[in-house]
Amino acid sequence: MEELKLLSDKLNISLSGDQIDQFKTYYEMLIEKNKVMNLTAITEKNEVILKHFIDSISVAAAYPDFAGLCSKGSSLIDVGTGAGFPGIPLKIAFPTLKVTLLDSLNKRVSFLNEVIDELGLKDVTAIHDRAEDAARKKELRDSFDIAVSRAVAALPVLSEYTLPFVKPKGVFISYKATGAEAELSDSARAIKLLGGGSSRVYSFTLPDSDISRSFVVISKKLPTPKAYPRKAGTAKKSPL
Repeated sequence: MEELKLLSDKLNISLSGDQIDQFKTYYEMLIEKNKVMNLTAITEKNEVILKHFIDSISVAAAYPDFAGLCSKGSSLIDVGTGAGFPGIPLKIAFPTLKVTLLDSLNKRVSFLNEVIDELGLKDVTAIHDRAEDAARKKELRDSFDIAVSRAVAALPVLSEYTLPFVKPKGVFISYKATGAEAELSDSARAIKLLGGGSSRVYSFTLPDSDISRSFVVISKKLPTPKAYPRKAGTAKKSPL
C-alpha cells in the first residue's frame, strides 16, 4: 500500500503503519465481498486507493476546518454510506471521530459490521434504516457535529436527507464532482427551510490525478423543523 502512503502524505495526512494495515484489510474485505454482492464497480487496487480511500479523506485537505473538528472527538454520520465511503476511511485516518454509518440495505450494513469488527474500530456504529426515517429518531436528530454524504443525488435532495441529523453549529459536507456551485445556488431555499445557514464550495484535485472534487459545506443554524424530512421518496420526487 505504498501508493496510499504517498498520496496521503500529499494531503498532509500522516498515516501510521497500523492505519495502513487497516486500509489494506479493508481493501481485501471489500474485494472479497464484492464477489457475492455489488459494493463497488472499482476493484483495481490503485483505483480503490485513489477513488475511494484518498477521495474519502481528501476533505481534510480541501476544507481547512475539518481536521480541527476531528481533533475535538466530533460525532459524524455518513448518510447513504454504501460500502463505507467516506465514513470508514475518515474513521481510520481520524481515529478520535465518533462515526455512525447509515444505509438502507441490510446486506451492506452486515458487511460494514464485519469490517468494523475485523479492523477493531471503536466508536463506530452501522445502522440499517432509510435516512427519512432515521432522522426522525430522537437519538439521531439534530445531534451530529458533522454529516457527510458521497451519495449520488441532487443537493436539494441530499440536504433534506442529511441536514436533519446535524446539530446547530454543525456542518453538512456533500462530496460532489462538477457543477457544485450551480447545485448550491439551486439549493438555497431547501437549505433555509431545513435550518441551514451559510454555505461554501471548496474545490480540489485529487493528488497525482486530474480528478476534480468539490466539497459543499453547509452550516446548520437552527434545528430542522418537524415537517422535515418528508416521508420516504418525497424528497426525490418533489425536491424543496
